[in-house]
Amino acid sequence: MAKEFIAAIELGSAKITGIAGRKNPDGSLSVLSVVREDATPSIRKGLVYNIDKTVQSVNNIVKKLENNLKTKVARVYVGVSGQGIHSVRNVVGQDLPADMVVTVDMVDTMRDANRSMAYSDMEILDSVTQEYRVGNQYHSDPVGIQAQRVEGNFLNILWRKKSYRNLNKCFAEAGIPIAEMYLAPLALAESVLTETEMRSGCVLVDMGAETTTVSVYFKSILRHLAVIPLGSHNITKDIASLQIDDKEAEEIKIKHTKAYTNMAEIDPRSNLTTSGGVVVDLRTLAEVVEARVEEIVQNVWSQVPGEYMGKLLGGIVITGGGSNMENMDKAFKNCTQMAKVRVARFVNTQVSSSVPGVMAMDATMNTAIALLSKGDMNCAGEDITGDLFSSAAQAGGKAASEREHTAQQQGKVQTEEEKKRAEELAAEQRAEQEEKERLERERIERERRENSWKNKTWKALKTFGRKIVEADE
Repeated sequence: MAKEFIAAIELGSAKITGIAGRKNPDGSLSVLSVVREDATPSIRKGLVYNIDKTVQSVNNIVKKLENNLKTKVARVYVGVSGQGIHSVRNVVGQDLPADMVVTVDMVDTMRDANRSMAYSDMEILDSVTQEYRVGNQYHSDPVGIQAQRVEGNFLNILWRKKSYRNLNKCFAEAGIPIAEMYLAPLALAESVLTETEMRSGCVLVDMGAETTTVSVYFKSILRHLAVIPLGSHNITKDIASLQIDDKEAEEIKIKHTKAYTNMAEIDPRSNLTTSGGVVVDLRTLAEVVEARVEEIVQNVWSQVPGEYMGKLLGGIVITGGGSNMENMDKAFKNCTQMAKVRVARFVNTQVSSSVPGVMAMDATMNTAIALLSKGDMNCAGEDITGDLFSSAAQAGGKAASEREHTAQQQGKVQTEEEKKRAEELAAEQRAEQEEKERLERERIERERRENSWKNKTWKALKTFGRKIVEADE
């Protein structure tokens, strides 16, 4: 089997997906194995809420991949999303001596200052540079330009510290090293959006079971990111509220409903009888489904910053399992008045696989394949010889002895790791306290400067200058 492969795990709101494959010289991907675990006992809205069960699911994923590949998985890439992830703008400025040229070191200093920003109970997962303001002009690269002041505009993507630590803890307890942690929405955008859509501006909507992720791009730069705690499972719940079993409600949603329905086409006398004997009027069913879809779409549209309204010529791109509902594109067109709406059913990369479901083109594999595309480190460990997975008896006492030895070693390592984690936590708490004190001092000093007559006059002049520049553009 494969001697080299990339392995990734996507923690979705409905399922945890493990994928392994390799990159070919021509840039295409070969998917070698895909395995899934039900996420409902361990994940809620994309967040770990039961650490023990998440550890078990991760272990099951890795074991299944190893079984299929006949090779140990040495490390995995992890894609994260879920409720609580959102973007926040931040500006870092630097005053320069008269007519000084902006250098690479100055730009790096601003980036470092931005990444060191402290947010209460939040962790910076990633930071995207928007542009740099030099004088009254905006530039993507300010290096080499003379200026008295330069400002860097950044988009910081935040996640709760608790969520971040829980996820790391799960993989540490499972004994699975993380090669790198990626923001799933960013990886997905790189795989399903075209260069034209990103450049001209678009909204990427990833409709999951319990969450919907909204990413706004303009001039090939991420401008806004948010996760809405609503998904296709909410539609199922609404159908179930008509006194229908949850499982059958899901089946009805898939077989008999649309995101948008022309009511004139429904016979007023038509109905549906469930296995439990409940008679459901089809018009009522359509109204229930459309009401929830409209709510989701309106929440998505409310995430688009006002400054980009009317500028997103790339339109709306919908993906994820929820995008499979018939007429979902029409629902978005009706609610947003956007003429251009596309459903991305598969990634842009050329993919080959004999694994069932991978080539289904139903948008459910897009994020997992996107994570695979991002990886560049060999995740393969030692080859597994013999039939270790199908015949435990064949391994005999040797396997038992090895497990006992491994358990002893893991016990020692775990004790050392616990001690190390305690020391790191104490150091982190001290650092956080020092950072809070530093920020408070800076806040007091900043308020003092901002309230001075000189600063107020300068702000008024800058606002006037900005309006002149915007008028010229």
